[in-house]
Order: sequence, then structure tokens, then C-alpha cells
Amino acid sequence: MRLFSNTSFNSYLLPFFGVFASTRGYTILVLVLAQYLSARYILAPQKTWIEHLTDHRLFLLVLASSLAIAAGYLINNFYDAEKDQINRPKQYLLHQLISPDLQLFFYGCFNLLCLGLSFFVSYRAVLFFFVYMLAIWLYSHLLKKTFWASNVFAAVLAITPFFAISLYFNNLSTWVMYHASFLFLIILIRDLVKDLQNFKGDWVRNYSTVAVVFGVKTTKYILTLLMLFAAIAVSFLLSEKEQLGMMYYYFQSTLPFLAGLLILLWKADGQKAYLWLHNLLKFLILAGVGSIVLVRYSI
Repeated sequence: MRLFSNTSFNSYLLPFFGVFASTRGYTILVLVLAQYLSARYILAPQKTWIEHLTDHRLFLLVLASSLAIAAGYLINNFYDAEKDQINRPKQYLLHQLISPDLQLFFYGCFNLLCLGLSFFVSYRAVLFFFVYMLAIWLYSHLLKKTFWASNVFAAVLAITPFFAISLYFNNLSTWVMYHASFLFLIILIRDLVKDLQNFKGDWVRNYSTVAVVFGVKTTKYILTLLMLFAAIAVSFLLSEKEQLGMMYYYFQSTLPFLAGLLILLWKADGQKAYLWLHNLLKFLILAGVGSIVLVRYSI
């Protein structure tokens, strides 16, 4: 006799996959890895892996960051459901494995858990995450529809968890700021490419994105300028050769990579081409996360 029927099993399994898809579980796992690698090799390299992994306050900060971002994805999906139905129908179907009411329920639970965990770190951590959660809601509810704030605000929100770890280790050195500037610019570029990719749905839903307001050609000029700024940030990082270790070669390779992206950008015409660009920018970020460990190896 079966303890659980297939129907009963699916009724529990499908919502789990729905929550994982809606919260971009894979992205959050990468974020956790990036935070720990940054802590070990960039922010506090004097500490060993054992010290970092047994630091309960660092663990709570990373977990609180993950919960806040997961909640942000949920509320973003809630507000963007109609737009995603046009731009990303397959992803929309995954998100609909859990109902909008259930999305709001998990949104509230994740935020409460985030504040509860940050309470065991410090009152400043509680204040930090409260403001962060409020900013995410403000972005999803209001700022996402305003072209002058949407992309910049989204990029700032994306790198904020790393500032939480930087503040914890009291390390906001020039070298760290160079890293943050590069990451901010790459995320901003990716977000603008996503606007080009989602142009049709944004136009239908009356979202005032840069692409909708200024047009595709002007958006490409803005992206060209941002790629130039990213290359300048890389040049500053390359000047810190001793601190970068073998990660120097990652940043050295980003210059021709950005040049290739620029060529593809101006040749791109259609959603599939912009999707390719978006995925290549994701690869650049993932490669950067993986190359953090190379800091330990001197050239």
C-alpha cells in the first residue's frame, strides 16, 4: 500500500518548484557562493575558511540577504505577471505553479524571517534590511515603471547584499569599490539589454523603460557608453595587479569580451539576439564569481 498517492506528492512538489522558480533559487545560490568567496578572498583574506564558515553572524547576514532577495523576486513576479505572459511565457507558466495569493504569503514570510535573523546580528542589521526590503518593494511597485530610475535602482539593489558583507568586515577600500563599480556597471548593462529584449511587453503594459521612451537606437548608444565606463573600471582594477593575483587574467579577458558584446549589440535585431546578449552578460558575471578564488594565487 502506498503511503502517498501521486496526486498528493505532486500537490506538495509542484508548489516547491514554483517557489524555487519564482525566487530564482539558482541565482540565490550563486549569490551565497559569491558572498562567501568575497568574504574569504577579498574582504577578509586574513581569515581561514573555517573561521568564515563558523562565523554565525556572517551566516545570518548571508541567509538574511538571500531571504530578502527571494522576497523581492516574488513581489516583482506578482506585479509583472501580465508583462511576463507576453515577454517570457515559459517562465510565466513556472511562476504560476503557485497562486498570486501564495506568492504574497511567501513574500511576507521571507521578509519577516529576514528581519528576525538580522535581529541576532545587530540592530543596525535590522535597520539595513528593513530599508533594503522597503526599497525593493518601492522598485517593484513604482520605480520599475519610471525610465529615469528603474535600471539604476535595480543595479544598486543587486549589489547591496555585498555592501552588507563589506560593512560587516569594515572593508570599503578603494580596491573593493573598483570591484563594486565594475559589477554595478555590468548589471546595469544587462538590465538595459533586458529592456531591449522585453520591449514588446513593456510597450503593451505602458512601462516607461529607456528602450520604450528613447527607442532602440538611443538605448544602444547608452549601452555603448556604459561599456566604455566598464572598460575604464577594468583598467583601474588591472592597476591593482598584486592584489588581484591570477584574477588579473579574468579582468584582462573582459576587455575583448566587452568589445565582442558591443559588436553583437549593434548587430542585434530581435528578441532572440538580445537574449543571447543577456546570457553572455550572465556568463561574464558567473565567470567573475568563479574567478574570485584566483585572488589567492599570485602572478
